[in-house]
Amino acid sequence: MNLYNYFHEIVLKELQTLDLPRDLDFSRVVVEPTRDFRHGDLATNAAMVLAKPAGRNPREVAEALKERLVGHPQVIKAEVAGPGFLNLTLSDDFWRTRLTDVLGAGVAYGDSSAGAGRKVNVEYVSANPTGPMHIGHARGAVFGDVLASLMQKVGFEVAREYYINDAGAQVDQLARSAHLRYREAHGESIEIPSGLYPGEYLKETGEALKARDGGKWLGQADEDWLPPVRDFAIDHMLTMIKADLAALGVSQEVFTSERVLVSAGAVDQVLKALDGKGLIYVGTLEPPKGKAPEDWEPRPQTLFRATRFGDDVDRPLRKSDGSWTYFAADIAYHNDKLRRGFSELIDVLGADHGGYTKRMTAAVKALSDGKAHLDCKICQMVNLTEGGQPVKMSKRAGTFVTLRDVVDRVGRDVVRFIMLTRRNDQTIDFDFQKVTEQSRDNPVFYVQYAHARSRSVMRLAGESIPRDLLSPAALAQGNLDCLTDPSEIGLIRTLANWPRVVEGAAEAHEPHRLAFYLYDLAAEFHQLWNKGKDDATLRFIIAGKDETTRARLALVQAVATVIASGLAVFGVEPVEEMRA
Repeated sequence: MNLYNYFHEIVLKELQTLDLPRDLDFSRVVVEPTRDFRHGDLATNAAMVLAKPAGRNPREVAEALKERLVGHPQVIKAEVAGPGFLNLTLSDDFWRTRLTDVLGAGVAYGDSSAGAGRKVNVEYVSANPTGPMHIGHARGAVFGDVLASLMQKVGFEVAREYYINDAGAQVDQLARSAHLRYREAHGESIEIPSGLYPGEYLKETGEALKARDGGKWLGQADEDWLPPVRDFAIDHMLTMIKADLAALGVSQEVFTSERVLVSAGAVDQVLKALDGKGLIYVGTLEPPKGKAPEDWEPRPQTLFRATRFGDDVDRPLRKSDGSWTYFAADIAYHNDKLRRGFSELIDVLGADHGGYTKRMTAAVKALSDGKAHLDCKICQMVNLTEGGQPVKMSKRAGTFVTLRDVVDRVGRDVVRFIMLTRRNDQTIDFDFQKVTEQSRDNPVFYVQYAHARSRSVMRLAGESIPRDLLSPAALAQGNLDCLTDPSEIGLIRTLANWPRVVEGAAEAHEPHRLAFYLYDLAAEFHQLWNKGKDDATLRFIIAGKDETTRARLALVQAVATVIASGLAVFGVEPVEEMRA
């Protein structure tokens, strides 16, 4: 249960009983946590947003609403604060009952129907199929994968998609690089020219091509061997990429090829449709201020009227050689998504795609007549260090540290969690030394340690309490009134906030909020544990006090459940015990 939604409905119902105009717009009324729990548990802005259109004083409206809410059985105090905010304090019984919600739902706690089955397309990774994944790809892969799981948790129908950029010059360079390695596999001495891919991973591609075709492509003209070698190399790279992503626990159901779309005439079709809307014209762009973008040329060009839809400038659709720009192909690709029935689109992009957002958002608005929404999430760089010193490149990749190198060293769960410990638009410092140390400064360890501690408590309890009395269902039936310490009630309050955090993170497309929440929850649990070390009356297991013990075990089990619920969204396995 999202308790804030629950009380929002109560507030709206009570507002209907007040002497207010019947046509008031209640859409801006919210119920949310107070900034300081010493002032109450919940706050509503109802009086602040309704007073002016109602022709009333905000505090007057707040006082009237207060009188209606203070009689509610779950509200023990209501206070008007400041210019008209209303703070509500809830009973301890209400909070203790929330433990039964957690224990009853298990790891499904926080699931909701907020998405109402709406279709959403989450596209992520979409790296050029020219080599193995690097650590920067890992961030976008984890972000997209976890965001997709988060959207599913709140009731969206999610498609996880990878766009294969296999129609540009980079795949011709890949083919030429692979052909050199193919010749090397036949015993030739080769040199890798500037502009081609030097990574040793292509030795495998050359050997595989030799195994399949023997010497068929030796001594042949470029136009004869380039297309088949290109196809072979792309397939080989995609197999490698999928294996790298699998090592990270990432999988996608849909792989869409740019080359297939272009060859099917998708670009011509979509631009014809935009032309029919009067959104394409031939013109000359003004010289840009500052650094010129790559797609600006001082000549008449075929342009898309992107400025009609919020972009800074209109965007070129053809290059000087007459071929389509990358943007033109991307328009066709997003139109393909729309044709497949998606009206909510999320693109997870690398740090070098910051200039992409406005133009593509404009294109989606134009294609859908404003009915579809595209959210571009830019993932910033990952700085790899070892004790504060930069990590050197991978010998196998030749120019970067591969995703597989990092996963093999620290494990996929560590990589997945760390990639969500900052907002996507902030740089992450990934220090191999810090992400493996056992300290509060390592969020992976700190959260996992909280789960392991809770499981340790339950195992210890199992030595003296029958197993059937320790099931979540049995614990939920215990005397939870024994939980009276403010730190216990505070911990329950944090647990009860989980559904709101999940829905808010899904709505904002910000999965890092879950990592922040889990860290804070772990901190509260560790603090309660430490209080028990100093004060024997606050220990989770107390000999001779069975009801108190079972109530506290219910709290411990609820903590483990919510952490497991969050880690499940992350695709991270909660640990049962920590090993040195």
